[in-house]
Amino acid sequence: MTDHQIDDLNDMAPPVGEEIHMPAPSIIPLVNAASLALAIVCITLSWVLVAFFGFFFILSTIRWAADTRRDIAQLPLDHSSH
Repeated sequence: MTDHQIDDLNDMAPPVGEEIHMPAPSIIPLVNAASLALAIVCITLSWVLVAFFGFFFILSTIRWAADTRRDIAQLPLDHSSH
């Protein structure tokens, strides 16, 4: 594409309707996935390890859900200004 064609595409784009909300960076999804994977792998090794990693999986799931609820609660309720 030439610069002229790119400028034409930018001119055709609709105006921004509302700001896109992105969650804050977090390590909780990684901890959640790793603890679930380790709990599954440890089924063949020891039920104690399954319980240990399962506990961290449940804990990180609860924390992740709480963070998501907090982020959603901070969003504006009124969309009529857009």
